Amino acid sequence: MSTMRLRATGRAASAEVWERYALPAKWPSWSPQIRKVTTSGERIAPGMKGEVTSFFRITVHFLVESVDETRRRWTWRVRLGPVRLRLHHSVRAEEGGRVTTGLRIEGPLPAVIAYACLAQPALRRLVRP
Repeated sequence: MSTMRLRATGRAASAEVWERYALPAKWPSWSPQIRKVTTSGERIAPGMKGEVTSFFRITVHFLVESVDETRRRWTWRVRLGPVRLRLHHSVRAEEGGRVTTGLRIEGPLPAVIAYACLAQPALRRLVRP
């Protein structure tokens, strides 16, 4: 198993960035690789299951493991066939009205690298006003 950490800092309000994570219906607005999200609820919560469909028409299944609304952190597992990744997300307000989002990706190295290539531009969009 491999681990990679990504970050992006921007000028969006930290509460808005958190809501962009917390409401799966908003994911396609900042993550260009996501075309459709189907979930068992409207807001991320432990135990939520769903599917993300990419622009390649690939469907990835997911399960939200944990959510800490106060600390603005959440973790989910994604699965595509035999490949599994665990993704840990965080949102932190910074001085000067800035916000930083962090992502720790855990999984097989080729999948971690492939996901990171898609995730980094999405994180930059996530923190834009």
